[in-house]
Amino acid sequence: MKAANSKNPNAYSADCPTRQILDRVGDKWAVLILLLVRDEPMRFNALRRTIEGISQKMLSQVLKSLERDGLIRRRAIATVPVTVEYSITPLGTTLAGAVDPLREWAENNLKEVLNAQRRYDTARKDMAA
Repeated sequence: MKAANSKNPNAYSADCPTRQILDRVGDKWAVLILLLVRDEPMRFNALRRTIEGISQKMLSQVLKSLERDGLIRRRAIATVPVTVEYSITPLGTTLAGAVDPLREWAENNLKEVLNAQRRYDTARKDMAA
């Protein structure tokens, strides 16, 4: 297997920078945020209220990572207190288009996956007994 670098990426190589991007794509919070800001800019607190289960700290960390990767844009609005709004970038739009089918697949196949998990767990439980 060839060594990876920015000119010849190879996601299967341990040192390939594409793994950082795949980490972002595989992060549930990043995907949910990206899909929410795809349609319209959103403020921090609106994102926090919309995405159930995400902590303020986690939301802040993921937003910073997405901004660093060039996937979202942060805009501070001069109000008291300062209002911060997040929107998608053209690069983020391309990623949102790629990951939205995964969200749709997960929603459409949730029942089947849960059933498979139950069958697996039952079989493991029976083997242990």
